[in-house]
Amino acid sequence: MSSTILSLLTRAFDQNGIDPDNINVTTTDPMEIAMSRKYCKVGTCPSSWQTIEYRPNIAGNAMYMTCFILLLLAQVWFGIRSKTCKYTATMCIGILGEIVGYAGRVMLNVNPFLMNNFLVNLIPLTIAPALLTAGIYLCLTRIIVATGAENSRIRPRMYTYIFIGCDLLALVLQAIGGGLAATAKDKRGSDQGVRIMIAGLISQVVTMVLFMALWLDFVLRTRRAKKDGGLEWVQPPLYEGLRGRGNLKYFEWSLFVATVLIFVRCIYRVAELWEGFSGHLANHEASFMVLEGPMIILAVACMTVSHPGRVFGELWGPAGQGERASSKLAGEGSEVSLNASYPYEGA
Repeated sequence: MSSTILSLLTRAFDQNGIDPDNINVTTTDPMEIAMSRKYCKVGTCPSSWQTIEYRPNIAGNAMYMTCFILLLLAQVWFGIRSKTCKYTATMCIGILGEIVGYAGRVMLNVNPFLMNNFLVNLIPLTIAPALLTAGIYLCLTRIIVATGAENSRIRPRMYTYIFIGCDLLALVLQAIGGGLAATAKDKRGSDQGVRIMIAGLISQVVTMVLFMALWLDFVLRTRRAKKDGGLEWVQPPLYEGLRGRGNLKYFEWSLFVATVLIFVRCIYRVAELWEGFSGHLANHEASFMVLEGPMIILAVACMTVSHPGRVFGELWGPAGQGERASSKLAGEGSEVSLNASYPYEGA
């Protein structure tokens, strides 16, 4: 009996003086609203107190989450079979971030007032695509090695170092900005966090523009060399079988489509946050459901259906070691059979 009374007395007022059972729903004090929201439920507090103005659609977000779960399973399956460890780990962490983010959106439907639900939605969905682009950078490095590194402005492995380094910077900025914006006690603090997030997103956009420019330059230089008849002299013989198949070209196009889709999503995110969490785009669910989820789902689908392990096979490892290692392997008479190079052909 005494423990029940103590529990009731403890619950009466929290450390901030808020009565969870009798919330003052008429207050206009931002601090009191922020402290009271954790006790709110749908129907007990004004909708204007929600972390976002709408309640995310459960069916749509659950469908997106299911798509990512299926893509995650497929990535794990192909990754284990092809032993593409770094690529698989990077992709899986990014996809897991998407799954958690959409789970957060479902949680926001159940209770749109809780800041924790908003954070679970905001931060993973903001930073996950940067991990997916890291997978693209790993793939292009190997494409350049197999096609002819002499036509690239920079050494193949530098693509990984430079662009993944830039992605890490974007990740840090977006994570810090998201945390500051979501936990700020006033509009000034929230705006500061949003500006840091925007800086991270713009950094990611600039990185992708530079990446696509270098990629395009490599393609044009390769075509010019082929037209001039000098391409075959700079192409490693180890990848002759790989280049002779249509799979590599299909893989390149899939990678390009995935890059463009993620780029479109990043542009949308910059526009969405430009006016802050109270802006029109940040509170327009239809835009989010078209320009966020589907862009990333299709990008990951491209990178799953045309998985690098299915294209490179046993050549994935040598290609990742760079052009010198590939030449050494070829010079030593390293033999990778055509069938072994494509163990999942038609899988």
